[in-house]
Amino acid sequence: MRRPFKAAAPTKDGPRSNRDIRVPRVQLIDAEGQNRGEVSINDALLLAEEAGLDLVEISPNAQPPVVKILDLGKLKYANQKKAAEARKNQKVIEIKEIKMRPNIDSHDYETKMKAVRRFFEEGDKVKLTLRFRGREMAHMELGMQLLNKVREEVAPIAKVEAEPKLEGRQMMMVLAPR
Repeated sequence: MRRPFKAAAPTKDGPRSNRDIRVPRVQLIDAEGQNRGEVSINDALLLAEEAGLDLVEISPNAQPPVVKILDLGKLKYANQKKAAEARKNQKVIEIKEIKMRPNIDSHDYETKMKAVRRFFEEGDKVKLTLRFRGREMAHMELGMQLLNKVREEVAPIAKVEAEPKLEGRQMMMVLAPR
């Protein structure tokens, strides 16, 4: 006989509150922030009910667990606002790619290096790609010299994150701002 599928109980995110707190005694902090000491969970729930607020577990790993009488809705709202603010302030680091050829002209090289410096000022990583075509494959050392030249030029403002490596007909190196 097949047993029916029983889905797991939904897990709540955030701190435990009110009847979800299942310990006999707790350290209680009331709505004004005064420490009431160690009380039974039933007394704490009655005090929270009288105040018209929720009993929220603040420190579940303490012995006994610390609970506070406060408005759970306000706490969740404040936590959402804090998380949104943190997301807004974080900087997403992008990897910008600069493509070159091993026999690049000096003016073209300077233009590419100007772009590389601008990317570092914006806080982005730079992936330098050297593409070898045809007979250029026989002169890998030219590509290596070019990447070493770039490395020395940006040494004060950037560090090498991935050493130059050859993949097929391309040589790549990743630089990150200091």
